[in-house]
Amino acid sequence: MRVLVTGGNGFLGQAIVRRLLARGDQVRSLQRSASPELEALGVDCVKGDIADAEIVHQAAAGCHAVFHVAAKAGVWGRYDDYHRANVSGTQNVIAACQSQAIRKLIYTSSPSVVFNGKDEVGIDESVSYPSRYLAHYPLTKAIAERSVMSANGPQLATVSLRPHLIWGPGDNHLVPRLIERARSGQLRQVGNGKNLVDTTYVDNAAEAHLLAEQRLETGSNAAGKAYFISNGEPQPLWDLINRLLACADVAPVTRRISAKAAYTVGGMLETIYTLTGRTDEPRMTRFVARQLSTAHWFRLDAARRDLGYVPRVTVEEGLRRLTESLKKTSVGIQK
Repeated sequence: MRVLVTGGNGFLGQAIVRRLLARGDQVRSLQRSASPELEALGVDCVKGDIADAEIVHQAAAGCHAVFHVAAKAGVWGRYDDYHRANVSGTQNVIAACQSQAIRKLIYTSSPSVVFNGKDEVGIDESVSYPSRYLAHYPLTKAIAERSVMSANGPQLATVSLRPHLIWGPGDNHLVPRLIERARSGQLRQVGNGKNLVDTTYVDNAAEAHLLAEQRLETGSNAAGKAYFISNGEPQPLWDLINRLLACADVAPVTRRISAKAAYTVGGMLETIYTLTGRTDEPRMTRFVARQLSTAHWFRLDAARRDLGYVPRVTVEEGLRRLTESLKKTSVGIQK
């Protein structure tokens, strides 16, 4: 099969690309920057922006399926930038699939599309979208997810996956950020630390995407639906954070701030940053305060039933692999 992966040079994108290559597929990646590593693997790399409809159509030409992984992540920035990447970019991908008779579209969404600021305890896909969001990222991802689901039909089968907090070797965002903030003394436990959170080891997230593609057909159980993806191992968030830090031989977080105080500080910083026009990310936002102090774990029944998803790499094994990986990089070396 000829397959397009948008954001193929990202953390999850690369994991998906490598699995597709191992399966014997011809892979093309659409990405904003060059990737000698992917090119060395034989990937046809197209440099461009998913908000550019012409580039997206060119990249999708001749493909049988599209994995739409590219997105603008983060918790701060201009709404227009998030909308351009996450909403307009997704609409371009859908249009390219429809105009070129591509039969399958697998979209990488996020559980945050249904986050209402409160505990999520064993929820399933029946939970509705909230009426209000605390950040542009979940709002624009929700708009995009709805577009993908609406595009499902006789000619194009679509599915949306919601992997939660992806981590593992090669992570260039979550783990390095935790390590940097912990080493600089900027990391605080938010809340009482008892909130249970489930995460997703990167190989499990990538496998879920390939399973979704294999099960996705017009009229199949997976068509037009969204699925939570995780390791199925909810545990206290701050215990896990400290275990991730230990992989890089970083001391555990001991300083704390209440959930209420963190939310108040986040709101104040958002106001200050907005009024002063600052574009760098505040140390705390309301969204982050709520994410770090509430429970987030999900039922995987639907993914198991419709996609055949079974998380094969446990948290324990993932931590072992991450430790070995960090030993070989500057991220894991104490300066």
